[in-house]
Amino acid sequence: MCRWIAYSGTPIFLSRVLFDTRHSLIDQSLHSRLGVETTNGDGFGIGWYVPDVATPAVLRDTGPAWNDRNLHDVAHHVRSGMFFAHIRATTGTAVQQTNCHPFRKDRWLWMHNGAISEYGLLRRDLALAVDPALYAEIEGSTDSELMFYLALTFGLDDDPPTAVARMAGLVEETGHRHGVRHPLQMTVAVADGERLWVFRYSSERASRSLFVSAEVDALRALHPDVDFLQQVSEDTRLVVSEPLGDLPGAWKEVPENSCGVIQPGLDVFQAFQPR
Repeated sequence: MCRWIAYSGTPIFLSRVLFDTRHSLIDQSLHSRLGVETTNGDGFGIGWYVPDVATPAVLRDTGPAWNDRNLHDVAHHVRSGMFFAHIRATTGTAVQQTNCHPFRKDRWLWMHNGAISEYGLLRRDLALAVDPALYAEIEGSTDSELMFYLALTFGLDDDPPTAVARMAGLVEETGHRHGVRHPLQMTVAVADGERLWVFRYSSERASRSLFVSAEVDALRALHPDVDFLQQVSEDTRLVVSEPLGDLPGAWKEVPENSCGVIQPGLDVFQAFQPR
């Protein structure tokens, strides 16, 4: 499987969470504690938003994140208030740049940890459901990218939770029709540059790990000596496959089969059910 981080809040250098924390994403690429695989070395990607540019920037490559000099250099020189980072452990599709996350379409970024079970068996039926106007833009061969384009087909621009629920419902219906008992396993992050939506769901009700950082004001009260907490706004949040450190009270597990939106003013989490 994979590990990922989504950040929303006060602009910071990407290196603060990719490299500088005790259990950073780079550390997780070699020593994952909660993932299916300990090592995630089948490629990586980052995507970030900057003011006055309509689309996010993306950097992706097929090598392991822990020794990529370009990633190190970019992360220490780019500051952003919303960014994604992903390290990949393939579930069977090729190790190639077009299969690395995050995936981008217009203002959207998308990344995924998990799998569509028996993807080779289901792929054709699922691909036929993609809007023909979008299909030609699919570049890779992963289930993750196809899930993204199904969500776009089902109205991601207008209603992300409903679009992802319809995507998940199609995957499950198609899987069951082909005799697949538990078709879908996913944690997903998707953003438009202003808001961040996250999803944790699996057909077998045993989803991959996912955590959200606690409210900054509460953490300041618990840890007044942590400089980072004094430098970021109360709206700052991280959503991660596994915690970046052992700071007491810093992380809350995202509930099983739920979705949430991270946005200025109020985060909202609710139950998630495929449609």
